[in-house]
Amino acid sequence: MMRRLLSVWHARNLEFLRDRGTLLFTVLLPLSLIVGMGFIFGGPPRPLFKVGVLGGAAAAHADTFLRTRYVQFLSVASAADGLREVRRQRIDLLFAPGRPPRYWVNTDSPKGYIAEKLLLAADPHARRLPVSGKAVPYLDWLFPGILAMNLMFSCLFGVGYVVLRYRQSGFLKRLHATPLSPFEFLSAQVLSRLSIIVLITTVLYVAVGAMIHFHSAGSIALLLLITVLGALSMIALGLTIAARFASEELVNGLLNLLTWPMMLLSGVWFSLAGAPRWVQWVADALPLTQLLHAAREVMLYGAGIGAIAPNLIYLAAVTLVFLAFGAWSFKWRI
Repeated sequence: MMRRLLSVWHARNLEFLRDRGTLLFTVLLPLSLIVGMGFIFGGPPRPLFKVGVLGGAAAAHADTFLRTRYVQFLSVASAADGLREVRRQRIDLLFAPGRPPRYWVNTDSPKGYIAEKLLLAADPHARRLPVSGKAVPYLDWLFPGILAMNLMFSCLFGVGYVVLRYRQSGFLKRLHATPLSPFEFLSAQVLSRLSIIVLITTVLYVAVGAMIHFHSAGSIALLLLITVLGALSMIALGLTIAARFASEELVNGLLNLLTWPMMLLSGVWFSLAGAPRWVQWVADALPLTQLLHAAREVMLYGAGIGAIAPNLIYLAAVTLVFLAFGAWSFKWRI
């Protein structure tokens, strides 16, 4: 019995080691996550406060307050953008250098209160311009992220593994003998997964929203449009993986390579507002980031379609590109 067990063990090890793609992802995925998280969250201690600055980098040496330690100073393009962030308590203070300098502080923000004390200690003549606005509770902020993350996993793994199972069982070979075209087959897979995920997301939205007493500030119809476009982009992304490969381990590695960066960098659990600029650029290229930004703007702040139009256009473009590539590269037999 032991000899038979060892023979099968040895054969399975050789099978795994000869699958170079699977071996590569098994080794490189955890290494890339550790290195990536080290770049993002490593380095010196995190600043305690975030202060928006009007006037760009040129103003950074013009005021004593802007040299305060443990405060992160963020360049703000316009006063309107900065005030919106102060009201939402995404930044603790908005500062405009000058003689005298001006600053906007949210009277409802505890961190804004402390940041104001630091400012007045450095420049007692600064002119105060108070604003108000309640912070979004973390659970309300997290709710769209959980829904989007569930959508991502359901679309990517639901489509990828189904097509892979069809290929491994020989079902695709039998379909190849029918008049069905690759475009029709892939379209059916997309529509099936889309209808299921929209239904599941709707049920979760209603059920969990009732449990935490969440009320969307924006249009439900607009949220449905965001859900459909976001799901289509994820499904199309999963199809590009499943269309070409027949190895279960390789498909699993590729899908994990897609899902983990999106789960960590798309803002599901925490905001990347203070992350390095290159990290934000990478995050913005991920479909889940665009989906989450649009959903949170509508659900939390009541944004209209004009405010999230760039996100919707990006999701639609990603969907078309990956669907076209998946249909072009699809093979009935590998």
